[in-house]
Amino acid sequence: MHNALPPLLAIAAYSGTGKTTLLKQLIPLLKQREVRVGLIKHTHHDMDVDTPGKDSYELRKAGADQTLVASDCRWALMTETPEQQPLDLQYLASRFDRSKVDMILVEGFKHEPISKIILYREEIGRPLEDMLDEFVIAVASDKSIAVKTRSLDLNQPESIADFITEWLKGAA
Repeated sequence: MHNALPPLLAIAAYSGTGKTTLLKQLIPLLKQREVRVGLIKHTHHDMDVDTPGKDSYELRKAGADQTLVASDCRWALMTETPEQQPLDLQYLASRFDRSKVDMILVEGFKHEPISKIILYREEIGRPLEDMLDEFVIAVASDKSIAVKTRSLDLNQPESIADFITEWLKGAA
């Protein structure tokens, strides 16, 4: 199964819970554990990774359907999707170079049928139950909560990284 997708793990939560904050802590912790991490971030905005005024931006805006910007340090491929189909997470994950990542962390996509860790803060004022499904492998919260799955401390990124590393052994 050389072409199989790397294991996908969603970090899902309501807006304002701290998904990006946790991921910024988790990624270096996972790298310390020799886990090569890919990341897919879902955004509801008309996002642009290119800078207005730069040549690549102007050439893309001129009508290129795909634009690859490259340097000696990194490259990025931007693909226009004017038909606005719903995002296909499996397709997006298939764009990753399997030889360079051991897993793909997914920020958002809370309704996708993939393994996920739910982040929950009571003060957000939204019900935890609405995010729970059979794909939830853990709930990370800043307070002790009763859940039928593994409970993690949202303020202990080291222990969350340990949990992910253990999960990855079974998922890979």
